[in-house]
Amino acid sequence: MHLDHATIVTPDLDATRRFFVDVAGLTEGARPPFGVGGYWLYADGRPVIHLVDSTLPSQTGRTSPRIDHIAFRIDDAQAWHALLARLETAGVVYQSADVPLSGEVQLFVALASSVVVEFVTAARNAARASF
Repeated sequence: MHLDHATIVTPDLDATRRFFVDVAGLTEGARPPFGVGGYWLYADGRPVIHLVDSTLPSQTGRTSPRIDHIAFRIDDAQAWHALLARLETAGVVYQSADVPLSGEVQLFVALASSVVVEFVTAARNAARASF
């Protein structure tokens, strides 16, 4: 089993799209012509993040955004360091944490839309190479 996609309903559609494309490294791709604005963002040829504009009248009991966090696993040290470089270039603030007893490292980015994005990798991938 694997995660197919996560849908984020957000009032700040463009800023959320820019983060996932410019910083997280996803690509914008084809999306069916739904009756509400949004984007489908792709990784490895699959639409893994569906962004939906929340400017429609609110529904009782549902708030925007309707997701707490999503996590991306990065299994390659070079890709991990490229992510760190993009975060720094974009001036994105993040928190890092070691996962106890797991040998993994996490980075957390809180988007303005109140969604948290987690990136996780093995600690060996996060270690800085010495030159």
